[in-house]
Amino acid sequence: MKHFIGVSNPMRGQFVATAGHVARHFVWGFSDGVGTITLNRPDRKNPLTFESYAELRNLFEGLKYSTDVKVVVVTGAGGNFCSGGDVHEIIGPLTTMSMPEMLEFTRMTGDLVKTMRNCPQPVIGAIDGICAGAGAMMALACDMRLGTAATKTAFLFTRVGLAGADMGACALLPRVIGQGRASELLFTGRAMTGAEGLAWGFFNSLHERADLLPRAQALAAELAVGPTFAQGMTKTMLQQEWAMTIEQAIEAEAQAQAICMQTGDFKRAYDAFAAKQKPVFEGN
Repeated sequence: MKHFIGVSNPMRGQFVATAGHVARHFVWGFSDGVGTITLNRPDRKNPLTFESYAELRNLFEGLKYSTDVKVVVVTGAGGNFCSGGDVHEIIGPLTTMSMPEMLEFTRMTGDLVKTMRNCPQPVIGAIDGICAGAGAMMALACDMRLGTAATKTAFLFTRVGLAGADMGACALLPRVIGQGRASELLFTGRAMTGAEGLAWGFFNSLHERADLLPRAQALAAELAVGPTFAQGMTKTMLQQEWAMTIEQAIEAEAQAQAICMQTGDFKRAYDAFAAKQKPVFEGN
């Protein structure tokens, strides 16, 4: 695929993400069970390229096999989260591609959302400034989102002549903020303010810019010392139950809880309660 300069085919291949992973297209940090992904092209408001899409997808895919990374924080450098796909490095080349190449690309972008949703670790977005296009979809794919009053989130696909249905937007966004509000944002491409995002349930909380990443990492650290097996089960059920009836969901949750009751963490919690102590979870 001649358009993807620098790699033989960035849409294929995977690796196992560990605390020692060295990222090429973003900054990867790791401390005490918390991995932090920082999109790091601040001069362009951190746009995505073919290569960064692929590396992010592969990292989240690899997290399924990671035992050291307990929680992931995703953020952007320079006061912005992500401006979406790079106009010159993605949009321009796409106009010259064949249909099979375009479809391979759109499937790859969707795979990034799927791997974020399917990795067992909670993913927390620390989202400031511009959060647009594919960046807005990365934010939406997070399990929790912290923002600032200055955050502007725009699903601006229609503004470049594309459908608002991109990377799962028409499925995910209505579930988070409601059908009417999602329809408005996806049809018009206008930016949702931080205050709107908080009121509509897109953001869990808003913070001062200087406090945003520390607050997200503090939340991640709190989760990282929790019962991580049970948290992974919670994320799995949140994902799977969208397609279930209430009866199916109740049965699935009965099975999930029975599995969690067999873990050491369940007994550790009981023993700590009986001893009037704080439980120390080990993730098993």
